[in-house]
Amino acid sequence: MAGLYIHVPFCLRKCRYCAFYSMAPIDASAVDLYLRALDMELGRLPTGYRPETVYIGGGTPTALSVEQLGRLLALVSSHVDLSRLVEWTCEANPGTLDAAKTALLRHSGVTRVSLGVQSFDARALSFLGRIHDARQSEESLRLLRESGIRNVSVDLIYGIPGCDGSVLAGDLERLIELRPQHVSCYCLSFEEGTPLESARKAGRIHEMSGDEQAAMYAALRAGLKAAGYRHYEISNFALPGYACRHNHLYWSGGEYIGCGPAAHSHRGRRRYANVADLEAWAAALFAGRAALAFEEELTPQAFARETLVMSLRRTRGLRRAEFRAVTGRDWEELCGEQIAELAGRGLLVVEGERLRLAEEALFVSDAVFRELI
Repeated sequence: MAGLYIHVPFCLRKCRYCAFYSMAPIDASAVDLYLRALDMELGRLPTGYRPETVYIGGGTPTALSVEQLGRLLALVSSHVDLSRLVEWTCEANPGTLDAAKTALLRHSGVTRVSLGVQSFDARALSFLGRIHDARQSEESLRLLRESGIRNVSVDLIYGIPGCDGSVLAGDLERLIELRPQHVSCYCLSFEEGTPLESARKAGRIHEMSGDEQAAMYAALRAGLKAAGYRHYEISNFALPGYACRHNHLYWSGGEYIGCGPAAHSHRGRRRYANVADLEAWAAALFAGRAALAFEEELTPQAFARETLVMSLRRTRGLRRAEFRAVTGRDWEELCGEQIAELAGRGLLVVEGERLRLAEEALFVSDAVFRELI
């Protein structure tokens, strides 16, 4: 399966923790420049490239006006064979949705919306720098359902300084009551260059301890499992039949092309990314050049190791035959000693021809992956 990712670099306001490339506030001339350049980039998709999933992310796609969002969705429709799509996701934020936009998403062919709720607690939302409140989150979910979109994913952030387990318990309780089809749970990270990281370095805020974060992760897993959600990837949970198909490409060595400034792509063993600058990206496209910030061709071994690590993000892990089919390598020959050592420490589980992370390793997966890369 192949996918298409489209990066929309606009927000009403930048959140304190966000390191993704975006511009705020929104300028109409910048949006027009973006849409004209995106039309050109989509028109240069490789001949015969027919994605089966589309994911529009950002930034905040729904921060665009109804007219601008309509132009964006029409561009996708004009360059993609919609009859082949099995999933079309668009990210959205509470505080940027209304009945007109949700109807537009539905009628344009969007089948799945990822809603950036992050928390239902006023203190947490203020700390994160979100523009919405809990009421707007609930209203957004209602509008999406009334529009006919039946596949909604909700993002949740935990590990927020000053927000203890009782805040998480309240978030989890409200989430389960609202019952979206999919939930993504992320531990708050302090990314270089963000206001949150600057405040941490200055000693104005203190990161929650690893033990506290791990306890919250365990509580989320237990609560969502009890509510009928399947934990299918380190940070992702879904009701039966609602796992994200586009993200599966990232976790299985699949191919995807990214369009828009800062968008990343992966085809074969080639990885590349567009420049994270709207004007530079657009200028390159208008001049007939690729707008790349970097590109690299992975060696067969590097590609195999990266595929192994990404596949292990799925809680089911991967089958040996699947790994051979994608990479042409056998994991025993590739890194058998590391696998055996990690299994001996209780971090990996080898079940016949299947390899997966141990339950105890899910929260510390990055440390495991560093040893395999």
